[in-house]
Amino acid sequence: MNNTNRYISNLLAAAVVSMAAFTAQAKEFVVSYDGFYDRLKVVNKGDFQFAQVNFYITDIATNEECLIKNGRIITEREEFPLNYTEQAQLLLPYDKQLDTNKAVVVIEPLNENHDCQLKLQIEAREFTNSNLNKHQLYQLDGEFDELLSNLSGFFVSKLMSFLLPEQKGVVLTFTSPVTIADPAFDCQESVCHVSVDEQWQDDKTAFAISTPLLKVTPWIAK
Repeated sequence: MNNTNRYISNLLAAAVVSMAAFTAQAKEFVVSYDGFYDRLKVVNKGDFQFAQVNFYITDIATNEECLIKNGRIITEREEFPLNYTEQAQLLLPYDKQLDTNKAVVVIEPLNENHDCQLKLQIEAREFTNSNLNKHQLYQLDGEFDELLSNLSGFFVSKLMSFLLPEQKGVVLTFTSPVTIADPAFDCQESVCHVSVDEQWQDDKTAFAISTPLLKVTPWIAK
């Protein structure tokens, strides 16, 4: 396997996609907007009720959040404030004009000592405890699989599908440790790996879990 294929395989195995960035000044992290736009376009072209891609800034050494002091989006003629969360998630618009105008995203980390990187995470949006039934977990698992394949591009997903890692189900992360008496759930503390069965497609059986659901991500075989 050449370096390019190994890079793609490792990237998808972690369900995380890194995008190229460079440092314009010692305190600033700069990345081209076109990388965001290309990935947002994949999501917008698909029919996804739950699956989405989110962008985060993390520390290269620790993988912890690179908290943001301020940020902006810059083109040759204009400048806009960058929206972001306290968890260092970038809330970027899907804007063809920004892509055409070769916009860049400039971020100043709160901690000047952080060596930051940009990561893309496949996650579920608006998926709460009320969605925890077999049918909707089956639907989400299918959306994750389709989005992961689409993000990998035609060449890899269609012509070189053997490079794609196996998606085994979904990962549920709760706010505190949970115990779920179902053979499909493998829970360690607050994280449950769920094996989604084909027979769940039309099964509305619900999982009554009172502990708040924090996030849902794909379960990818390493």
